[in-house]
Amino acid sequence: MTPIRTTPLRLASALLLCCPALSLHAPPVLAQTAQPPDAARGGPSPAPSGASVYFVDLKDGAVIPSKATIHFGLRGMGVAPAGVQRDNAGHHHLLVDTPLPPLSEPIPNDFNHLHFGAGQTEAELSLPPGEHTLQLLLADHKHIPHSPPIASERIRVTVRDGEAPVAARGGPVRRQPSPKGAKVYIVSPGNGAYVTRTPIIRFGLINMGIAPAGIAKANTGHHHILVDTPLPSFDRPIPNDFNHLHFGAGQTEAKITLSPGPHTLQLLFADEHHVVHDPPVYSRPIRVFVTASGRPPPRVARGPRR
Repeated sequence: MTPIRTTPLRLASALLLCCPALSLHAPPVLAQTAQPPDAARGGPSPAPSGASVYFVDLKDGAVIPSKATIHFGLRGMGVAPAGVQRDNAGHHHLLVDTPLPPLSEPIPNDFNHLHFGAGQTEAELSLPPGEHTLQLLLADHKHIPHSPPIASERIRVTVRDGEAPVAARGGPVRRQPSPKGAKVYIVSPGNGAYVTRTPIIRFGLINMGIAPAGIAKANTGHHHILVDTPLPSFDRPIPNDFNHLHFGAGQTEAKITLSPGPHTLQLLFADEHHVVHDPPVYSRPIRVFVTASGRPPPRVARGPRR
């Protein structure tokens, strides 16, 4: 699957809550969640009356470049990082080319469901040319949509190369030093393992500490999983997309979603700004094979040799 890229921002399960997203322009009129009856039930966290989420500078039918910065807007609620419980607050998720997931369960973290648990209010996307659908969905500290769910209108955009960017990218960033002997590795699964579509990946780290994204502390950082992709550029923040999964709350394991078949996984460590250290700290890539059962497929019986 072609990767999409997002601008990584700060994430911290222990940070102070961010302010609600603001726009300098009048926000588009997008209704609170317009859900069918069977999807209108969210999770245990209540949402206040009149709350809504919307795309600030993007409308249905828009034409955008292959790399565009999308801004998220929120009314009637506050933004809080994942892992931080607070009434009338949550964090954004961007659904790409997919309908709404089950609204009483945690939102998946996969190629089509992008999490912004740092409280980000914008994302830089990199999409292949053609038509795509985008939708915002707010969720609580456990990634479960509120009740009633707060989702934007599902809009359709067309990506064309050569279009003017929606927002310009920033310049190169300064990399933090990593200590001698620092290493990161995948504890499990092992190289060549068979796994289910939702395996739990456990991370190992030597000679460095864990700190949530957004928290600056020497010789610390947080994990990222690279799925079916080579190492990214080290002079830019790690993309946040289908192939670059961020765990800025300081997680040391994560359940991810993979399609059936072979995949490569690799860990990459980064600082509070999602920028790779100098020298970089990353694991060797491993190869896993996804089956429905998580076990090798049965071998086809062969007849006796003649």
